[in-house]
Amino acid sequence: MNTLIFESIWLVTGAAALGAGVLNAIAGGGSFLTFPALVFAGVPPLAANATSAMAVSPGYLGSTLGFRAEIQALPRSTVQREVAVAALGGLMGAGLLLVTPARLFSGLVPWLLLLATILFAAGPWIAKRNQGLGHPTWRLPGLLAVAIYGGYFNGGLGILLMALYTLTGEQRLNTVNALKNLNSFVLSLLSVAAFAVAGAIVWPQAVWMMALATLGGWAGARLAKRLPVRWVRWLVIGTGLVMSAVFFSRLPA
Repeated sequence: MNTLIFESIWLVTGAAALGAGVLNAIAGGGSFLTFPALVFAGVPPLAANATSAMAVSPGYLGSTLGFRAEIQALPRSTVQREVAVAALGGLMGAGLLLVTPARLFSGLVPWLLLLATILFAAGPWIAKRNQGLGHPTWRLPGLLAVAIYGGYFNGGLGILLMALYTLTGEQRLNTVNALKNLNSFVLSLLSVAAFAVAGAIVWPQAVWMMALATLGGWAGARLAKRLPVRWVRWLVIGTGLVMSAVFFSRLPA
């Protein structure tokens, strides 16, 4: 029986990591698979959150490699500038995480997720209403703000990045996904480093889940390219609404 439970735990966490990699590549929200799976495996909630962040971070690398052509098509200076901003924001968010009580920020999370989902859904309409907007000057400041959020609290990071790029004039969904995954990977490296320094990561599960999340990210990137754009958009919006509802349900009465 103990052997069956042990095998079930590894199967559940592995399947969650694989699914999280796919979901993060397409829409974001993979932590809602990995975190509950780790809690089911008996990992305490705080350590489960840290281990979940570590587990899904390589998935961003896998999905970034899947969108390699889209990234290479962009000007190198643009990619380098955005990666630098994402790295700075991730570092700032990780530092903020270490000095600020999490409860102070957690009350804002569901509102941020809901706002980001609404903005992403309205993105095409806003783009049509602002044909001359292109890539406005607030794209980089917006990226910095989202990266700080991602370094502090990873939930919904993909939704926020996709909303940002959609609202700043990027109408190619595959390019949006490529930049979202690249910048998520860069800033998540710094946030999980903070967890590692704090000794909050359960390494056996983390290593196992990292490998499968990477595979899922690569597969998800390929799937995102083949799915109709409308399907991907609705998947992103649906994920954002579900995530918002989950976080609202966790707010104290």
